[in-house]
Amino acid sequence: MTFPITDSVGAWVPHGRFVIEPTASGALSGLRFAAKDVFDVAGHPTGAGNPTWLATHPMPTAHSPVVAQLLAAGATLVGKVLTDELAYSLHGDNVHHGTPINSAAPDCVPGGSSSGSAAAVAAHLVDFALGTDTGGSTRVPASYTGLWGLRTTHGLVRAQGVVPLHPSFDTVTWLAHDSATFERVGAELLPANQFEPTRVLIPQDTWALADPVFAEPLQRARDALTALLGTEAIAQRFARDTPLTGAKSTPQLAHTKAGPHMVPGSPSTRPVLVPPLLPDGKPPAWSPITPPRLRATKQRPFESRCATCSVLMPSPYCLRPRAWHRAAMPNPLPWMRFACAPWPSPASPGWLACLR
Repeated sequence: MTFPITDSVGAWVPHGRFVIEPTASGALSGLRFAAKDVFDVAGHPTGAGNPTWLATHPMPTAHSPVVAQLLAAGATLVGKVLTDELAYSLHGDNVHHGTPINSAAPDCVPGGSSSGSAAAVAAHLVDFALGTDTGGSTRVPASYTGLWGLRTTHGLVRAQGVVPLHPSFDTVTWLAHDSATFERVGAELLPANQFEPTRVLIPQDTWALADPVFAEPLQRARDALTALLGTEAIAQRFARDTPLTGAKSTPQLAHTKAGPHMVPGSPSTRPVLVPPLLPDGKPPAWSPITPPRLRATKQRPFESRCATCSVLMPSPYCLRPRAWHRAAMPNPLPWMRFACAPWPSPASPGWLACLR
C-alpha cells in the first residue's frame, strides 16, 4: 500500500510510513493521526529517535493501549513521526533524522521532544498526533507551532507501551490544530469526571518572567477565562523562592548505578546530562549523550525568537545562553524536579503559562 501522505515537513521517521485502519467506527471516524515514535504499534518497530534503540529492541506485538483506544474510536493511524533522541530535549531536532519544519514559523525550530507530532499537525498533514510530555515535550512544541496541546494529569492516560523517559513524570498527550478536534480526542482518551472550574489562578511568578511582548496576549487569555467563569482572577505564586541571580557556579549532572543526579560546584559553563550506568558500570549503548554532543551549541539567528520555554532543566540543546544557566540553577535539585513554564510564542498568542 502506498503511503498516502507527502511528507513536506520532514516529520515522519523512515520506518514510520505505514497505515493502520481503525478497528471500529466511533467518535473519531474520518480523522487521521500520527504517533510519536515512542509508542508501540504492533508489527512496526519503535525507534525512540535513536538507531541503536531501534536495532536492539524487539518488534512490538501489541499496540500501545492509547493507540488501540484511538483505533477503536474510528481514527486511522498514518505512521510514526520524529521525536528528539529518546525524548531527551525540548529543541525539536534529531541528529539522526533531522529537524522537522515548523509550518507556523519556518525559520524557527518546532520544539520538542514531540517535534514530528507538532510539525505534522501544524502542516495539516494529519488531524491530530500523539505525543508525550515529561518536562514540556508537548507544551513547548504546541507553543512554537501554534497548536492546541497540554500536559495531562500524570497517570490519567495510560502510558503502557510507551518508551519511558522518567516514569514518575511521563504523560501521554495529543496535539491538534483546532479546538473541536482537540476536544473530540480528549473525550475519548480522558476519563469522565464532574469537575467544573470555578477559579482563575494567575501564576504571578512565572508570568513575571515572560517577555513584555506577551503581556497583552496573557491579559486577553485571563480576561476570556474570567468572563467565561464569571469570576475574578486570583494572583498566586507557585514556584519556590529560588533566586535566579547571583549564582557562583553551575550544577552538573553525575551518574551512579541508581540513576543521574545533580552535583554542585562544577566549573562547567553548561549543565550536562549523563545517563544512568548499566550493571557493568558503563553507560548504555543507546545513550544520546556522546562527546561531540556535549559541546556548547552555537548561537542561531532565531534563538531569541524561539527560546520561549522557561524549563529549568539542563540540556545540551537548550536555547538559553550559558550565562542564563549559571544564574538560573544555583542549587543542586533532584533529577527532573524543575518548574516548567512554556510561554506563548508569536505563533500562538494567548497561551497561559502553566507549572507542572
